[in-house]
Amino acid sequence: MNHYLNKLFINHSLLFKIALYIVTITFVVYLFPKGGQFKFEFQKGKSWQYETYYAPFDFAIQKTADEIDDEIEHIKSTSNKYYVNSEEVVFQVTKSSFEQLQELISENDFTKSEENKLKRITHEIIDKTYEVGFIDLILEDQSSMFFSIRKGNEVQDIQRYKLIDVQGLNKLIDEIVKREHLKPNLVTAFTTIQTNLKPNVFYDEEFSKKVIQENIGRISFTTGFTAKNELIIAKNDIVEGEKWSKLNSIRNEFESQLWSSSNYNFIIFGYTLLIALSFLMLLLFLRKYRYDIFENNTKVTFIFFNVTLVLLVITLIVKYDAKFIYVVPIVMLPLILKAFFDSRLGLFTHVLTVLLLGFIVPNSFEFVFLQIIAGMVTILTISELYKRANLFISVLQITFVYFISYLSFSIIQEGNLQNLNYEKFVFFGLNGAATLFVLPLIYVYEKLFGLVSDESLKELSNTNSKLLRELAEKAPGTFQHSLQVANLVEACAIEINANVMLARTGALYHDIGKMLNPMYFTENQSTNVNPHNQISPVDSAAIIIAHIINGVKLAKKHHLPDRIIDFIRTHHGTTLVYYFYKKEEELQGENVEVSSFLYPGPIPFSKETAILMMCDSVEAASKSLKIPTAQQIDTLVEKIITKQMEDGQFMNADITFKELQLVIKVLKKKLKNIYHLRIEYPE
Repeated sequence: MNHYLNKLFINHSLLFKIALYIVTITFVVYLFPKGGQFKFEFQKGKSWQYETYYAPFDFAIQKTADEIDDEIEHIKSTSNKYYVNSEEVVFQVTKSSFEQLQELISENDFTKSEENKLKRITHEIIDKTYEVGFIDLILEDQSSMFFSIRKGNEVQDIQRYKLIDVQGLNKLIDEIVKREHLKPNLVTAFTTIQTNLKPNVFYDEEFSKKVIQENIGRISFTTGFTAKNELIIAKNDIVEGEKWSKLNSIRNEFESQLWSSSNYNFIIFGYTLLIALSFLMLLLFLRKYRYDIFENNTKVTFIFFNVTLVLLVITLIVKYDAKFIYVVPIVMLPLILKAFFDSRLGLFTHVLTVLLLGFIVPNSFEFVFLQIIAGMVTILTISELYKRANLFISVLQITFVYFISYLSFSIIQEGNLQNLNYEKFVFFGLNGAATLFVLPLIYVYEKLFGLVSDESLKELSNTNSKLLRELAEKAPGTFQHSLQVANLVEACAIEINANVMLARTGALYHDIGKMLNPMYFTENQSTNVNPHNQISPVDSAAIIIAHIINGVKLAKKHHLPDRIIDFIRTHHGTTLVYYFYKKEEELQGENVEVSSFLYPGPIPFSKETAILMMCDSVEAASKSLKIPTAQQIDTLVEKIITKQMEDGQFMNADITFKELQLVIKVLKKKLKNIYHLRIEYPE
């Protein structure tokens, strides 16, 4: 039992990856559409490259989304506006008008004849105003115009001229006043009563919308019927017109039809194999070309999480409305992976993700082409993400590439520019704007996964940061040495296309462990007093070696990223503290325990850490040259780096022999510049 538990513990990292692999595949399969897939790929405006195709079953020819949208817009623009006739308003107006009339009669000295005339005229105006309806609008004089007026459950179309509007009411009252030859006192009384007249015909927005929705619901989504074995398209025919409609319809039939349990299981099995193969390629890529990432479960989880997140977002968008898929900034995936890892991994992962998205999105070929091109542009144009201007310029270039690619597809498919969908250009613009949010997202990922990006490295490389200020105060010589090494590392990293910001930042922090015992390091000794003279060479070597462990502890205490701690751990590799080893050899002879004078390692495992080892050793050794000459510097650089190569210090670093020669060349040049040397010409 213990044997199996030990074996399980030893292989826990691999078991975690297997579990992550299975969980990711299961989740992605769940996201994928469960219908069948049409086995032919086709594009509008291009020729049919397959054999002549006949209908495998009866199916209806479906209208396109644009045709359905046009019908909906037509219904909305031509549908009647419905009004409601309120009998309650007529009742209230009649009641209030006669109540006010009664008050006027009681307050004024009207004759019986005048009272009767006022009552008769009030009745007449109310009857004529509300005979058909009174609407609070000024209607244009169009006798052919109809109003659909609902009274209870009945709807009646009434011509415009039969309705009383504001102008019509004023005209009616003026005619009555002139006809009846009313005295001024009666006109005044009648004007007061007129204020009670209220519209009783109102626009019925709710009912109008309900009718529109009912009409839209009656839209037919098909335009015809195709019988089994009927010709769909012949080989080399152009996919357009009715052929395009039929092919789209039969593809939709394949993708939406209900499958039997057996077919369904086979579809799931097929998707599982494809998705498993895709994620397996990603894992194999990491294992072969990015082994340090492969060994780190957090980083593998981070990559799988981002791929799955993109698939999830696109799936949700497609279910809601597929036209918005181009709003999703998929190019953020390679941007994020480039920020934390490198361009090659970012592009590889992006391509795999886009290929998987091809199973989810409509017009998959167009989508895949646009997104892969956009991903390439993203990788090629953004060199330093922490520079906001670079990001902004790159986003403009990506958006422009989207525009050009979509424009090209439209020309190929339509043969002209008249049917361009300008809405997509808006989507591409929104896509670009959303891509700018990659910087805050990177910050969130740094906190969640404990990773470090160039943006964080930029902050850490500030020499006014707390830890570097402390180094400058406690070990000023070491601080100056670190600055010199950082400048050398930066120049070398630029020359061999390594991560410049990472290399420089690592160089600034590589010797922070010397803060605990600064006087035991020669660069900090401002007097002739050397504390090593008071202790044995073994103890001296232990103090020198301890600056590695002390540096790691300080780095962790101040929450420096692991990528920076790697520089502290590896900058001496497993080399020998040669000076004190030789002193001990002088005292003890050949019976010296070498292990007491070896740095614990590990050896460098990246270009950046390898560069630091070379620059650190060369810069420190150059201080021992009393009167440096060009020849002495060349010899020193060659000797130190050759010795490191012979000791196998670069065995795990992905640095080539050519790159090593370039580093040597840069170091020679820079050291000569530091010591202001001229080239020595032979006599």
